[in-house]
Amino acid sequence: MLKISDNNYFETMPIACHTKHVKYGSTFVAIKGIKEDGASYIPNALAHGATKIVAQEDAIISEDIKKLIEKNNATLEFVADARLALAQLSAKASGYAHKQLKIIGITGTKGKTSTTFILEHILQKAGYNTASISTVHNKINNTIIKSSLTTEQPDYLHHFFKCCVQNNVEFVVMEVSAQALSLHRVADLEFDAIIFTNFAQEHGEFYESLEDYFAAKCKIFDQLKTNGLAFINCDDAWGRKILNAHPKFNSLGIVNPANMSANIVNAKKTLDLLVTHKNKAYKVNCPSIFGYFNTYNILAAFSVSNKLGVSIEECTKHMESFTGIPGRLELYTLKNGARCFIDYAHNPSSYKAALSTLRQMTDDLILVFGAGGERDHERRPIMGGIASQIADTIILTSDNPRTEDPNGILEDIISGILPENRHKIIKELDRKIAIQKACTMAKNTSVITILGKGPDEYQIVGNIKTVFSEKEILATY
Repeated sequence: MLKISDNNYFETMPIACHTKHVKYGSTFVAIKGIKEDGASYIPNALAHGATKIVAQEDAIISEDIKKLIEKNNATLEFVADARLALAQLSAKASGYAHKQLKIIGITGTKGKTSTTFILEHILQKAGYNTASISTVHNKINNTIIKSSLTTEQPDYLHHFFKCCVQNNVEFVVMEVSAQALSLHRVADLEFDAIIFTNFAQEHGEFYESLEDYFAAKCKIFDQLKTNGLAFINCDDAWGRKILNAHPKFNSLGIVNPANMSANIVNAKKTLDLLVTHKNKAYKVNCPSIFGYFNTYNILAAFSVSNKLGVSIEECTKHMESFTGIPGRLELYTLKNGARCFIDYAHNPSSYKAALSTLRQMTDDLILVFGAGGERDHERRPIMGGIASQIADTIILTSDNPRTEDPNGILEDIISGILPENRHKIIKELDRKIAIQKACTMAKNTSVITILGKGPDEYQIVGNIKTVFSEKEILATY
């Protein structure tokens, strides 16, 4: 059995697209990215011991680099698609470990992480050995491993799958992003089950249109096993398009008739539901989950678990021991009694869902947020408009501005706020000071929400990534 360690097992890999993972005997696959060309890192890969270089056939490899490859007794191979080759070579190097696992893929604009956490918890409590891949962290049985992407690169994924097999994992629950599908990160994987949570505007920096983004999401269904199962949110307009095209897929919902549905009994403090399946109703208490929108995530987790043999009664029991999702309406209570929720919301639909939930909890809602630099510009004014309609006080601040002007980002947000609501705005570019201001002005009945980062504990300014913990700031209040 392989020992799982974030510091050794995942440090080097037999196939790698980043030189930090190259060891002696590795194959380095040079990927041409949006910002950098992997071909320029070939000398570094050779210095780390790479014995084979794979590059796309249109890659520009200088004569000096070709001579260096020859000098190091390495081979150079050109392929039609380097990203696809990375996935295929990684799968082969792992011994096609993924074929020995039951993989559940979760896609959608929001809710992927929460559904992943809930589903994995239920399956693990039901007695299965599980693993998960999520935006927050990756996990094999009870060992947590850092994650860097929503869906990791295929060299990491297949190394992870091999480790899962060695540690007797049966089910892998994983988030599958649209970019992962577009960039071949999950190429050739076959899913035993797929969940489609919902669909809304996001990633305008990557996809030319909403239709292109949706088409990218839907590629996952081409990778569903012949006898695989799909679970679709039928209250979502885009989800209904999928169900119209695939009427045999399973549906879940609150408003429309569905294979599994729910009525919300209470959503003001915790979440209490009445879940209906096959004409039988089940009371569900979720003491660590907030927000009506999480009903869909719970229904999705229950639907898959039930099809895999876990009874609804068991699912209900396991929800009572669920402790919540890091950075998803994660609650911190200040010394004066005010409540603060940290949430990963960073697009219009998730803003509306989170803020609508919190609005019901207080008569003084204080919101701290910004928008990521070098990301979808179009959503900034929309988020500003939503925030100004719901919150009482808005403290605009930096949220990974990267190489963009932080003031310019805030002006984009403000452009979506009507003049009559602009009195709610406080501008404070220093995110630490912005959070401190929110805590200082909060009454014991106030609710503060800090949106954008969720579990992330860093800030990116320019090209520099520094440690930044919202939790540590809150701990002093």
